[in-house]
Amino acid sequence: MDYFLTESQTEIRDLARRIANEKVKPVVAKHDRESSFPWDIVEEFRNAGLFSVYIPEEFGGLGGGIMELVIVTEELSRICGGISLAVAGTALGTFPILLSGNDDQRARFLPDLVAGKSLAAFCLTEPAAGSDAGNIQTKAVRKGDKYILNGTKHFITNASVAKVYTVVASTNPDRGTRGASAFIVEDGTPGLRFGKVEDKMGIRASKTCEVIFEDCEVPVENRLGREGEGFKVAMRTLDRSRPGVAAQAVGIAQGAFDLAAEYASKREQFGKSIGSFQGVQFMLADMATQVEAARALVYATARMIDSGAKKIAKESAMCKVYAGDTAMKVSTDAVQIFGGYGYMRDYPIEKFMRDAKITQIYEGTNQIQRTVIGRHILKETASKIK
Repeated sequence: MDYFLTESQTEIRDLARRIANEKVKPVVAKHDRESSFPWDIVEEFRNAGLFSVYIPEEFGGLGGGIMELVIVTEELSRICGGISLAVAGTALGTFPILLSGNDDQRARFLPDLVAGKSLAAFCLTEPAAGSDAGNIQTKAVRKGDKYILNGTKHFITNASVAKVYTVVASTNPDRGTRGASAFIVEDGTPGLRFGKVEDKMGIRASKTCEVIFEDCEVPVENRLGREGEGFKVAMRTLDRSRPGVAAQAVGIAQGAFDLAAEYASKREQFGKSIGSFQGVQFMLADMATQVEAARALVYATARMIDSGAKKIAKESAMCKVYAGDTAMKVSTDAVQIFGGYGYMRDYPIEKFMRDAKITQIYEGTNQIQRTVIGRHILKETASKIK
């Protein structure tokens, strides 16, 4: 299918696809089994400039946008959803600086992020603040020209391997979401340490662990935006990063489908390939249709954001919901097509099913996304009635 990519976008897609097939594929099983971070592959991403595809030229990037990030994330995720997060997770941690940073902050931090010399992480989630993102307990108290941070963030992608952490903390607990502020915390800052490393079901090549602040001193010049704008910074970030999760889901779904279609063509039962049976053909037909529909929605949303549209929360939530559900459905059906072998680690298909599940959960569960979509629909309907 023609996705009407520009010449530059096609080149980026082909580059990411080649790296995924030639460099990522041979080490996927090893990193998944060992739950090890793929520094060897990160170097390949750096050399290829994949960390810069969505960064404007004025900051040293290739001048692309969300669409370019979506393309890269999808291609890498077709081979490994976990390894793709080295790029996508860094983009999530970089967006607050890109969107809300001042000239000095961008000049200080973006060059190394663009070059892939530094990875980034976004620290919002806490034990008591998952879906209830406004219930953050991490505190930031200003003392002179510094803020003192205390608290714990958990389930943080790229934690312990990143050098730059964008953190949302409460500066005025009495004001709820309006009392949160955002900060840039550099690795090596006294009082910053890392706790439990999560042993995950899927995306095991991505590092996920606790980020702990104990009297962590952060300069005032590292605050993003004004005090009290932290929740706004976080929401602007997530509205632009959710298509990345959706692209990860599309890539996982496509990778699972490709393996299932190949297996159905080769596996024989009752003297002929299982792909010749109508029941399997119907499964493959539905899987292919769902993947294409998800991709179309993700690409449309990415282009909408890149066009400068202001109201993007509903569409961002929609593509995340649909793509995440598609990844889970398609990967589950792919395992079914493999039959008993699909349940065994002798074949790579079971990993796609494990990796798919997280796309329904992180950066806002699909249940929360449906709430967001529903609220926007009712608000838009009410404005029309008036």
